[in-house]
Amino acid sequence: MTSRFEGKVAFITGAARGQGRAEAVRLASEGADIIAVDVCEEFESTSYAGATAADLAETVAAVEGLDRRIVASKTDIRDFDALSSALEAGVAELGRLDVVIANAGICSAAMSWKITPEQWRETLDVNLTGTFFTVKAAVPILLEQGTGGSIVMTSSVAGLRGLPFLAHYAASKHGIVGLCRSMANELGQFGIRVNSIHPHGVETGMQPNDMMALLGEYGATLGPIFMGTLPDPMSQPEDIAAAVSWLASDEARHVTGIQLPVDLGTLTR
Repeated sequence: MTSRFEGKVAFITGAARGQGRAEAVRLASEGADIIAVDVCEEFESTSYAGATAADLAETVAAVEGLDRRIVASKTDIRDFDALSSALEAGVAELGRLDVVIANAGICSAAMSWKITPEQWRETLDVNLTGTFFTVKAAVPILLEQGTGGSIVMTSSVAGLRGLPFLAHYAASKHGIVGLCRSMANELGQFGIRVNSIHPHGVETGMQPNDMMALLGEYGATLGPIFMGTLPDPMSQPEDIAAAVSWLASDEARHVTGIQLPVDLGTLTR
């Protein structure tokens, strides 16, 4: 691996498994030290198992196995004070902050009119408000350092098109695009780049059973919307991490405010 991030520190949310872990490992392999947070709990509205403290410990071990430092904590991104404290503690130990990857998110599925108020609220609170809290906590640190930085927000193909069964999820991921574009305009003058990345299906263990049931019922009419042009049925977390690594690096120093799809060609249809 190259040393894109030698001497730099990356803050990653949702780092216990899946894309967050892959991003932590990828950036560590390229020289970064890591501040990692994850709630490590179950969510009321999701049909898959939540991440655990043991998962987060595996991320720690993987980063340390690359001879990089990591400060990890069990932190809920919906709790702004706790999130700010976790980030500040990481910066105090590792010395600085350069890259912010707002990755944490959840997903559930239902026809739009059947989404419960609780399901809507939890999805928006985690995916959109949690992303906002992540960058709100990080930006003052980047500004105080005065050396620029890179923010990557994890959205989704559902942040660029209206996917069926995912109205609440799509609303949260479309919201991330608006947040990204606004902050890119605001922060460019300080040398801070803000971009969003848009995966399609990623094999993270977070595929909701409720989604599979709806595809089974409505797949003949709505299933083709989810199809890509490439032969792989799903991406791997490492595919997304590779794209995030480039987007966060100085190789993309003139790239800000974009929405980068890593979508197996679904948006070409």
